[in-house]
Amino acid sequence: MATFEVNGTAFGYDEAGEGPAVVLLHAAIGDRRMWDAQFTELAAGHRVIRYDRRGFGETGGESGEHAHYEDLLALLDARGIEQAALVGASMGGACALDAALAAPERITRLVLLGSGLTGHTWPDHMLAELGAAAVPADRLARYRAREGDVDPADVRAMAEANIRYLVAGPGREVSVLPAGMVALVREMCEQVYRHDWTAPQWTERIPDTRHRPADITTPALVVIGTADAPGLVELSAHLAESLPRAELVELGGTGHLPSMERPDAVIALLRKFL
Repeated sequence: MATFEVNGTAFGYDEAGEGPAVVLLHAAIGDRRMWDAQFTELAAGHRVIRYDRRGFGETGGESGEHAHYEDLLALLDARGIEQAALVGASMGGACALDAALAAPERITRLVLLGSGLTGHTWPDHMLAELGAAAVPADRLARYRAREGDVDPADVRAMAEANIRYLVAGPGREVSVLPAGMVALVREMCEQVYRHDWTAPQWTERIPDTRHRPADITTPALVVIGTADAPGLVELSAHLAESLPRAELVELGGTGHLPSMERPDAVIALLRKFL
C-alpha cells in the first residue's frame, strides 16, 4: 500500500497515469474502491490519485483536531501537485468545496456527485431513515461514545439502511442494483461503521462553507441521480444555483453512487468536463 503522511497519520492512496492532476474523493459510506472504474479509465490521459480520507479504508484516525480539506491540500503538497481537478462524491464533494474555498488557485475543476456541503442541516426525516430506523438511539449514542462492545448486527443494520435509502434510493428496491456493486458497498459501509464506533475519536475542524458557495468561482459540474434521497436532490439543485460557474446534470433512475451504478456514464461526463 502506498502512503503519504500528515500529522503522524499514514493515508492509503493509489496513483496512476500522466497529465493534468485529478483527485477522486470518496463518499462517507465507502472508501477509495468506489472509484475503481474511473481511476483506471482516467489514468489514460490524467495523473489520477484516489485516497482514503482520515478514518476510512486503509487510513487511520488519530486523536486530535483535523480537517479533511487540509488533509487533501497536504496530499497535493506531498505529491508535488500545484493544481488539480477534484471529483467528490457525497461528503467527498463537501471536502472538495472546502478546498476550493481555502485554496482557489490550486483547484482547476470541481465535479460534485450527490454532494454534501459542510455545515449543511439535513432534514430530520433523512437522519431518522439512516439512524434510529436501523439502530436504537441509545445504542447509537453508546457506540459513538466508544462505550462497550459493538454488536455486529448493528453494523450490518446501518449498512443496509444506507444501501436502501441512499444507494438504491427511497423509491427503488435494492434488487435493481448490480449484485456485485451491492456486495462491495456493503463491505465498505460496514467497515466505516466498525471503525467509526471503535477507533480513537478525533474532532473534525469544520469550516463555514454552507453560506459561501457563491464565493467559489471554480468551474463546477454538479451531478445528481434522480433516485437519490430527496434531501440530496434538493441540495444539488441549491449548489447548481449557488455556484457561479456550475452546470447541473441529472442521471435518471440512479441512486447515490453513480460512479458505481453508472460507471460508463460518469466516465463520459468526466472526460468531457475535465
